Amino acid sequence: MLQEFKNRVFGAVIVKSINSNFNADFTHNPRTLPDGVVYSTDKALKYAIKDYFRKNLPNSIIFYIKRFNENLNPLSLDETYQSIFGDFPKKEKKNEINRKAVLEKLLTALDIRLFGATFAGNTNISIHGPVQVNHGVNKFPENDIYNEDILSPFRNSKKEEKEEKEEKEEKEMSTLGNQTNLKEGHYVFHFSINPKNTEEFYNIINQGKPDNEMLCLSAEDIDKLKEAMNRAVTALDSSRKIGSENEATIWVQLTEGSKKVLPSFTELINVSRDGETAIIDCSKVETTLKEIEEDIETIEIYYNPITTKIIGCPKGSITKHFNILNNQEI
Repeated sequence: MLQEFKNRVFGAVIVKSINSNFNADFTHNPRTLPDGVVYSTDKALKYAIKDYFRKNLPNSIIFYIKRFNENLNPLSLDETYQSIFGDFPKKEKKNEINRKAVLEKLLTALDIRLFGATFAGNTNISIHGPVQVNHGVNKFPENDIYNEDILSPFRNSKKEEKEEKEEKEEKEMSTLGNQTNLKEGHYVFHFSINPKNTEEFYNIINQGKPDNEMLCLSAEDIDKLKEAMNRAVTALDSSRKIGSENEATIWVQLTEGSKKVLPSFTELINVSRDGETAIIDCSKVETTLKEIEEDIETIEIYYNPITTKIIGCPKGSITKHFNILNNQEI
């Protein structure tokens, strides 16, 4: 029988990006706010987490990832559902889709149990997921973006045809491209977990079921999420994201039944550098948590002690520090 996870959690995932482009816009440049500060959408972090699930949890269903048909075209939403779960279930004696049965199928997918879903296909179902992630903002004081030319081993014959259709001479030079990187960034993503967001759905689909068949947001789901939060970006070493890696995770778990809420950790954390060591200043987090310390069950802080130093972090028996590389307590 699954152990249901009922606690609310607040925290932050910090992604270090050195000579990298963790989340490019449609012009292939790092995304920037109007004041020039580099940021990342929540989708970039969630993509990394789901990709980590896909590669490392083969027995888990991950719904919102790209799949292809035999012609290498991406599947539609309905085609994705059918490729995983089969035909849409119909109500008895009626030729209409059984939305409750579809909801139950969707909630067997790990990413939907965590992040929710907006399913707008043959039927419409909106699931407000318990795990919510905000945009990540670079909290390093500098936002140095640079551009570099790269050489392709091939000439651009299509460009030649466009420029000189009638008199095209073969070019001797290979084509030039370019890429844009952020010299150094430390994206701070605030996240929260509230199991109450999907409680009503589980109450509906679990009616009349024996305990061993009930669906829920489980403690095992949360363990998988925490592992991915610590490793997913580092594991996603594509050519554009190489140099971006998980730097730290702060996990503040409240006592069961607590109704306290916390502000965005993105606004409470700053990052600086002392030589080769990144300094993550959590002083404002510590001050904030003192206001609700009676409602805190545990605080877990994951980081690499060789490259990173945490200052101003909450102290006490409920706070534990772990090496982000191996989960060993520091």
